[in-house]
Amino acid sequence: MTSFAPAVLFAPCKVNLVLRITGLRPDGRHDLETLFYPLPDPHDVIRVQPAPAGAGLRLSCPGVDCPPERNLLWRAWDAFAAASGLRPDLDVQVEKRIPSGAGLGGGSSDAAALLAWLNAQAGEAALPPGRLAEAALSLGADVPFFLLCRPALARGVGELLTPVDVDLSAFSLLLLCPDAHVDTAWAYRAWDERCQGGPRPGSLLGVLTAPGEADTGSLCPWPLCLENDFESAVFPSFPGLRRLKEQVMRLGAAGAVMSGSGASIVAAFRDLNEAEHAAAVLRNDDAGGLRAFVLRP
Repeated sequence: MTSFAPAVLFAPCKVNLVLRITGLRPDGRHDLETLFYPLPDPHDVIRVQPAPAGAGLRLSCPGVDCPPERNLLWRAWDAFAAASGLRPDLDVQVEKRIPSGAGLGGGSSDAAALLAWLNAQAGEAALPPGRLAEAALSLGADVPFFLLCRPALARGVGELLTPVDVDLSAFSLLLLCPDAHVDTAWAYRAWDERCQGGPRPGSLLGVLTAPGEADTGSLCPWPLCLENDFESAVFPSFPGLRRLKEQVMRLGAAGAVMSGSGASIVAAFRDLNEAEHAAAVLRNDDAGGLRAFVLRP
């Protein structure tokens, strides 16, 4: 990869329509069952340009307070270089639109977007799908999902993905991003301390599959199942998130759930006008910079 045109990459976000914590591993990581659902907004914008020879990766990511070498984009570039032998000289500028600490996977999405773009430029040195997925997993449990970027059931720490069809065409989604940051490591510790729940009967696939569709790969998560185990651990310390979920339900949502470890809330409305009205009301009522996105699946 010696010559290429500048590129603009769009990194979407995700929500967890269902998230169940199913166990604690000996290494301290947690086993999950979750239903990932990608959303086009909010999304990050990544601008990639060639850099002078020997520059390596020059990364600009305003608003992210960490050394470049700890940024998932830098780590994605480094992981691809280690796996492929290609270490291109690049200038990468990131416009962050996905809030951090919102449970939307912004950093993972950025990493996947850059990995996919690098692989597309690599020619004969391109990684086969399995090796690209391994590089993605080395960066974080959500990164392989963003390489797939379609609805999927995930198990393990999130790396065991089963693509599925999810029909939400009867609903409008309202994604609420409050000005709150929930640290994922803290959320897991809070869950462990509270020892919430126990083994659930049946697999998530069995719960979400509509009668007669067991072999079609089509899921019917609504209204059968919309839940997040993290809520019982996070809401006691973040009561504003509980109130936001309750408020959106009072405004007509058919259901609502926190995404990931928080702090975003996704709600489903049967009527687009009701979703838009709820977004306006919540924006007006909030003095802390709530962001609201109305989306049609």
